[in-house]
Amino acid sequence: MRFVRAVLTAVLMSAAVLLPASAASAAVNQTFTVWHWNVAGLKIHDGSTGTGLITVLANSIRNRGSHLASLNELCWSQYKAIQSNLRGSGWPQDVENFSRFESTNDTGCEGEQSGIALFSKAPMGTANRVTLPDDGRAEKRKLLCAPLEARPHLRFCTTHITTLDKKINGVEINVQQLDAVRARVKAWHAAGDTVIIAGDFNAQPNYERLDEWYAPSVNTANNRGNTGAYRELDDLDSRCPGYGENSEDDGTPAGPCGPGKKIDLIFVRENRIAGAYDGDSLTVSNDCGGPCSDHRIVIGTVTVSITT
Repeated sequence: MRFVRAVLTAVLMSAAVLLPASAASAAVNQTFTVWHWNVAGLKIHDGSTGTGLITVLANSIRNRGSHLASLNELCWSQYKAIQSNLRGSGWPQDVENFSRFESTNDTGCEGEQSGIALFSKAPMGTANRVTLPDDGRAEKRKLLCAPLEARPHLRFCTTHITTLDKKINGVEINVQQLDAVRARVKAWHAAGDTVIIAGDFNAQPNYERLDEWYAPSVNTANNRGNTGAYRELDDLDSRCPGYGENSEDDGTPAGPCGPGKKIDLIFVRENRIAGAYDGDSLTVSNDCGGPCSDHRIVIGTVTVSITT
């Protein structure tokens, strides 16, 4: 798969304008490679750690030079196996402080926890664990975030939005969850934080419910009418500008540049991007006795401005 690189020229206002008065005035630019995968830990692997998934996953995190990694649909035993693999290879700087897990169903993987997870090459701070509006199912959708210990104003997050679109209290539940995540991320921005969020949003970039995510500068035939503040790291892909490369090969309805569709996204607030950014999605490995997931790995590299 080819990487699409472009430079977004960011107009960096003075810290007094960009940040609240209570925030520190100094900032530093830092580049991160971000890696995300919905691994279908129960659906495809039945919660097992012996299918080849752990090796494929950990090798990809290392080989892609990832600084930050997130996972959706992960079983607890798989989480522990990934911890062990990455720890044993020397990937984390601190072998006792490089991952966080949040259960979304305490018995969702053959009786053990299933959930979402974060991994960081650098040590992490205290996690934020937010329960999203309830869709009525056994799985309770969450937002999981953690700052970096050495960069407390850089916060890495993951989420997995419901597939349901039924109205609860007059508003579609998937919209309620997206709005809840965006409100929390916006609040952190107002407090001076730079947030990188990756996850399965269960919405394609051109869907109306993401219009309040994408910045107006994303304005193409494939994605227009946006009123938000964020860029998605693959939205400059020349094969599908404004949308990016698919993260599901067989998803329906197909995206504007199909076949397949893109629902796994990595967002960064546009006014915190301080240089080049790019994104890609990777062909699904078949080294798990068949496909390792029904989602592709999505990756991105971005330089961001961080309050110090």
